[in-house]
Amino acid sequence: MHPARRKNLRRVALLALVALALIQFVRPAPNAGEPEGANSIVAKHTVPDDVRAILRRSCYDCHSDRTDYPWYAQVQPVRWWLDSHIEEGKEHLNFSEFGSYDRRTATHALDELVNTLIAGSMPLKSYTLLHRDAALTKAEADRVMDWAEDLIDDISAD
Repeated sequence: MHPARRKNLRRVALLALVALALIQFVRPAPNAGEPEGANSIVAKHTVPDDVRAILRRSCYDCHSDRTDYPWYAQVQPVRWWLDSHIEEGKEHLNFSEFGSYDRRTATHALDELVNTLIAGSMPLKSYTLLHRDAALTKAEADRVMDWAEDLIDDISAD
């Protein structure tokens, strides 16, 4: 390798290390609110204990106002990546704010929940890879789908 090219490569590597070190000081606010407050799904609707346990274990980290961050979330840019997933998840369905949804939004969110469970696309594979306990069995997915469909019927009937 040409000496000038090697020198440029070292400069780029050093600059990348400095940038990586500096971004560690950029800390976004954590998703550390109340998961089951006054506007939560459990405050406004009947959520059986077994379904509530499944939602807490497999859904709340990305679909509520409270995330239990893993140790690696302290490293940037990993935290930014996680926070973007959380933000996107809460845009689709936020169990902490579900009670404030109007009928159309609530039924749409629940319908989307059922469809993602049918497709097997939730929880995300990237999430269950590191959080094995969050993976849903077929029976658990079926239970949540049955509950969600019943809740859609209840909300639609109001």
